[in-house]
Amino acid sequence: MLEGAAMGRPSPAAEAVGEQAAGLRQLGRRRPVKVIAVTSGKGGVGKTSVSVNLALSLAALGREVLLLDADLGLANVDVLLGLNPPYSLADVVRGRRSLAEVIVEAPGGLRVVPAASGIQAMANLGPMEHAGIIRAFSALEGSLDVLVVDTAAGLSEGVTAFARACQEVVVVVCDEPASITDAYALIKVLHRDHGVHRFRVLPNMVEGPQQGRALYGKLLAVADRFLDVHLDYMGSVPFDESLRRAVQKQRAVVEAYPRSRAAQAFKQLARRADTWPVPRGAGGKVEFFVERLIQASRETELWA
Repeated sequence: MLEGAAMGRPSPAAEAVGEQAAGLRQLGRRRPVKVIAVTSGKGGVGKTSVSVNLALSLAALGREVLLLDADLGLANVDVLLGLNPPYSLADVVRGRRSLAEVIVEAPGGLRVVPAASGIQAMANLGPMEHAGIIRAFSALEGSLDVLVVDTAAGLSEGVTAFARACQEVVVVVCDEPASITDAYALIKVLHRDHGVHRFRVLPNMVEGPQQGRALYGKLLAVADRFLDVHLDYMGSVPFDESLRRAVQKQRAVVEAYPRSRAAQAFKQLARRADTWPVPRGAGGKVEFFVERLIQASRETELWA
């Protein structure tokens, strides 16, 4: 494949991706869409709970919100919301269903794109397949204000591909050494290898605002020393038994216990996220998300 690239002829796969990208540039959206990735350096820090409750809180503000479960190996957004979807993202990848047919309605007007849990092939998708998944979003009809992407944890190709394509990257971290170390590693890789320069840091399961600020400070200190990135403090989510009880009920805490400390924190986070700027023009549309992922696939194909 390098030989063809050296002679000025891209590979057939790269040409196909280029044609798809050109087609996407002809598509239009009625208004800009805010695309937010929620990710973490390791599992067990409450990333999916953050994604679900943040998405529902944004919907409660009157926004049209779509939640994409992009954990392609261990999906559990549907479990946390008590949903039983007949189809999943695997059906889109295999060409059996359109993305519109896969979307399910969740409480509070939230729409969800469920992923496939426990299917090894989904966990091992390459850049071309990731591009195909996101490309399907260009066919969605209807209004959309916010797309929340719940990525897998860690540094897999899926995590970096989805995160680099989003306008905002929220890194969830908790107060334990492995979480802090892995969050730094994730930020480093996304910055060094994928050109992401700004991150929103969200401490989760903290004892109070002071602990959240201190946790952010730890991550900020090491990032300022070794990386040229900008870390914003998003706020924090307190440790709350209501979260555990909500998970047992397969409901979001903002729905099951709206007056709990955790629910109030998520509502405040949503109000803050609602003020984040949305890129205008081509960069503010869903195609921005699609184009960036396709570009990553093209680069990989040319140099594979």
